[in-house]
Amino acid sequence: MTLFITIRVLDVVDILLVAVLLYQMYRIIKGTVAFSIFIGLFLVYVCWLLVKAMNMELLGTLMGQFIGVGVLALIVVFQQEIRRFLLLIGTNYQLSRSFGLEKIFNIEKPKLATDQQIKEIIRACDDMARSKIGALIVVAHKNELKDILRSGEKINSRISAALLETIFFKNTPLHDGAVVIVGNRIAAARCILPITESTELDPNLGLRHRAALGVSEVTDALAIVVSEEKGTISLAINGELLHKISLVQLATLLERVMAVEA
Repeated sequence: MTLFITIRVLDVVDILLVAVLLYQMYRIIKGTVAFSIFIGLFLVYVCWLLVKAMNMELLGTLMGQFIGVGVLALIVVFQQEIRRFLLLIGTNYQLSRSFGLEKIFNIEKPKLATDQQIKEIIRACDDMARSKIGALIVVAHKNELKDILRSGEKINSRISAALLETIFFKNTPLHDGAVVIVGNRIAAARCILPITESTELDPNLGLRHRAALGVSEVTDALAIVVSEEKGTISLAINGELLHKISLVQLATLLERVMAVEA
């Protein structure tokens, strides 16, 4: 009789991959309404197993019908989270730089920003923070945000502090919504962003912060928020909101996302 279970290398790899997938799923739904729904569905499933074990046929049949359509229900309920998960896989695929569709089909990519253009964004944020002018700036990374760009007014202008400050000056036609920067151009203004459903966000934060976090949850973009009440700069990236960041921190993150031209 065999006393020990044989564990193959593939079994270890299998366990590690499942652990990574579960961890990534937890990161995505943590602090959202979806997390509470997931717990609810898990408890229903556990109850169904108990009902089956106790041979309660009528209740077991009813719950079995509910579990039967569970996959479709999960897709509908967690469609935003599924999108984020697939985006996480797609944007972190390291070989895409060498073997991406851009090279296969010769798709033109946005031109890289220069160090001077990074400084223009930082100067604009600093000036607006000092003057307590509210602003929301989204900086694209690998995803070009075409759906979001279609929701706003096309600009396609070079990056300058003066233009950014003018756009967000109160009572100007374009000051509501977000400015989107793609590559080395201000692509559009007055864009509409998705709003986060996170329940962990400070309830005192306004719509700009919620929109910034929302767009960072469903895309790989970076979003900068200038508070008109406190005159502080916050930044959302990878589904996390960083409060009261310094200009040095802002510069570091912008250089990372915008892939500054040498």
